[in-house]
Amino acid sequence: MKRLFFVFLSFIFCTVNGQSLRWSKDGNSYFEIENNEVVNYTLPNRVRSVIISSKDLTPAGASQALSIRDYYFSEDGTLLLVYTNSQRVWRLDTEGDYWVLNLATKKLTQVGKNHPASSLRFAKLSPDGKKIAFVSEYDLYIEDWATAQETAVTTNHSRKLISGTFDWVYEEEFFCRDGFQWSPDSKRIAYWQIDATKIPDYYMINTTDSAYSMIIPVEYPTIGQSPSPAKIGVVDVQTNKTTWLNIPGDPQQHYLPRMEWNSSSEIFVQQLNRKQQESKIFSCNPGTGEATLVYSERDKAWIDVYAFSDNTYSIDFRHPFIWLNNRKEFLWFSDKDGWTHLYRIAKDGSKETLLTPGNYDVIEFQGLDEKSNVIYFLASPNNATQKYLYKTSLDGKGKLELVSPATQVGTHGYAVSPNCKYAQHTFSNYYTKPTKEWVTLPKHSEVDRNQKVSDAIAAADRSKSNVEFFKIKTEDGIEMDGWMAKPAHFDATKKYPVLFFVYTEPASQTATDTYGAGRNMMFNGNMAEEGYIYITLDGRGTPSPKGSAWHKSIYRKIGQLNIRDQAMAAKEILKWPFVDADRIAVWGWSGGGSTTLNLLFQYPDIYKTGIAVAAVANQLTYDNIYQERYMGLPQENLEDIVKGSPVTYAKNLKGNLLYIHGTGDDNVHYNNAEMLLNELIKYNKQFQFMAYPNRTHGIYEGEGTRKHLSTLYSDYLRKYCPPGPR
Repeated sequence: MKRLFFVFLSFIFCTVNGQSLRWSKDGNSYFEIENNEVVNYTLPNRVRSVIISSKDLTPAGASQALSIRDYYFSEDGTLLLVYTNSQRVWRLDTEGDYWVLNLATKKLTQVGKNHPASSLRFAKLSPDGKKIAFVSEYDLYIEDWATAQETAVTTNHSRKLISGTFDWVYEEEFFCRDGFQWSPDSKRIAYWQIDATKIPDYYMINTTDSAYSMIIPVEYPTIGQSPSPAKIGVVDVQTNKTTWLNIPGDPQQHYLPRMEWNSSSEIFVQQLNRKQQESKIFSCNPGTGEATLVYSERDKAWIDVYAFSDNTYSIDFRHPFIWLNNRKEFLWFSDKDGWTHLYRIAKDGSKETLLTPGNYDVIEFQGLDEKSNVIYFLASPNNATQKYLYKTSLDGKGKLELVSPATQVGTHGYAVSPNCKYAQHTFSNYYTKPTKEWVTLPKHSEVDRNQKVSDAIAAADRSKSNVEFFKIKTEDGIEMDGWMAKPAHFDATKKYPVLFFVYTEPASQTATDTYGAGRNMMFNGNMAEEGYIYITLDGRGTPSPKGSAWHKSIYRKIGQLNIRDQAMAAKEILKWPFVDADRIAVWGWSGGGSTTLNLLFQYPDIYKTGIAVAAVANQLTYDNIYQERYMGLPQENLEDIVKGSPVTYAKNLKGNLLYIHGTGDDNVHYNNAEMLLNELIKYNKQFQFMAYPNRTHGIYEGEGTRKHLSTLYSDYLRKYCPPGPR
């Protein structure tokens, strides 16, 4: 249920950082796409040179250059793999065409020419540069790209027997897309195979593109359905024989979310049990398939699957293990001491060292410099709405040291070079637009005096912002972070309507000190000028960096604990003299839509108006990986799932409800809408409903869609929660 505002944040992030950034191996320069050319910038002076021109990207006999969607250099730097002509698969455009450019001869060669256009996924050159592997139509292929000689590793493709990539739920909930890896010696490929043949289809129905309706099936395991069995095979490139890793445990009761070669003779695999309460790491022999347990941990709630960044921005979403000490040890995230920390673990499991001790959460790993015995990461021990770069020693004996300038108060992001000498630094806070600069580490010194974050902060006028951050304590003793955007020309002697923006589930927090805080991008107009107070709050269950007790308190209580926190905080806000208790509205999307419904139904005396978009009305309809992780199994604790579902409380509706859903939503399915509608109809509850034909979870496809949605949303809010002071 991730999450419309993720789209907004991702847009800002990619705009600032540039999805095309690639570091050189030595970390002293980087590559980017500019005007459909690959350029190199040498640091620290950022000397620019064009490496690949548009002319280089023009195939023989063609009049136009290939449009670069993504690109990859070979290990020796002599070849460039170009991804182009891409098209969307579920959330991202991970299917397209690939070409190899020989940088010496400038010859362009198309890969997989015998396959349908825009059908190749995740093509990768072998480390020796001689071959290329890719997925097309759910099968894995290996091609000698110079001769176009092709070998099919698998030939039993179907949308339910998937090799080298993943089914819908693995992609959505584990962020698994790229499902194969070359061995370092180029002799083998390890790949996932997902068997979704026993997973029922959810049928989406397209009723607009022809006179007859068309059925669009999606293999979709709902909560209560056993996982799609997953296994990992290792194919010998010479013989085309696959050896399957013999990982213990019933495949229908486990997941395999992470896999990585350590050497050409060893593969590491993470396994989670179905409830995601036990994580195991196995060292596997690619020749025999033998698997040896090297590390395990358990949790009474769930174990988060953390993603290490490789400091590139790619559609492939690989999440590698981070190796150190000549690949004898690896880094690992765990919150087993109550806080999310980084550990270094011997690859045989004989030793583990806590690197980041203390009562704070490590938010994100950024890089390590073994020569200097330093590790970099994001954290915010003193303010859960912000992020800063910190460092400590790699031996676990160092102290926590702030690297980001203490005077730059807000949210920092970094793309750290492999040698940890340079970083692209991004920054924003609620009154400073996203800005970037290049810095040297560890001193965080600006590289370019004309491109400085400090100048952007100094130029920003804080007094012009109507946003305030605050903390509020409920009658249950829960202190929550929030922000409030006040109306223009605010008069504390008057009373104003309040619109709450909610999400509240474990996927994300909303009360962050970033640019855009206090803005409602769904509203067609200026909320402040029209006289609304706009508020968001992060309660228990959200991933605010406040420790695992805060984050995991929501276990088996989604739809209950998070709802009470929001309502009790709103109850305190209603005591503010300038708040009009008769004009209280709430809105959210996806998990936030579910929260909106639950607040409107469970606390009708507080919330008078609600706008819910793409909401999970019945938790029994959502996917197994997400819902079972946080809510358990319906076979064991069905009552928790029923108690957390908005449909259970629909009969309590007193106020005004606008419910919106796309009929082509492959994430939160349209049956949620009709189940809720049936329940509201049953109790003669009047409401307004809008179905957007064939629109997906983001409801943006089709001409005029976003304008229509914004107009509908804004007009409804103005009508049922009128703006302005009274």
